[in-house]
Amino acid sequence: MKSVYEAIVVTAILCLTALPAVAEDVDREQIKGLDEQVQEIKSDILAIAMELNQLEEKLLYPSHTQVALFLALEKDERFRLDAVEILLDGQSVAHHLYSFKELEALQKGGVQQIFTGNIKSGEHQLQVSFQALAENGDSFEQSGTYLLRKDIGPAIVEITLADQDISFSDR
Repeated sequence: MKSVYEAIVVTAILCLTALPAVAEDVDREQIKGLDEQVQEIKSDILAIAMELNQLEEKLLYPSHTQVALFLALEKDERFRLDAVEILLDGQSVAHHLYSFKELEALQKGGVQQIFTGNIKSGEHQLQVSFQALAENGDSFEQSGTYLLRKDIGPAIVEITLADQDISFSDR
């Protein structure tokens, strides 16, 4: 009789120790399945966020009123650009202070999209001024104005800075 009790106790102990192992396997599989679902949901959310950003851009900047201003440095200019300010119809629309890396990118031929916004069709006054340091260490300022004629459709203006001049070109 004692051996029957021992057999029952041993069997019960084995069953109790085996149950957590089975439960662990089930839990691991469930966790793996949940992790895959979470990753799938994250991908869906990122895709939806990208679509919302595109829709927001179309809503905020419809193509028929959109204007984009791009800034570049004249080729082989070596002055150190400190700051740029842009006024559109007398109102400040962009002001930027340049870091070393940004200046280096511009000197290597990079172009900065400095402003995107909406304006009505017609003529608009664009004023650009910048502060910089010449190679000899002297600080200087330049400014220029441009009459922007906005038609139906997006307008793109490239502003090119040089130590003696600011030039504008429509695209």
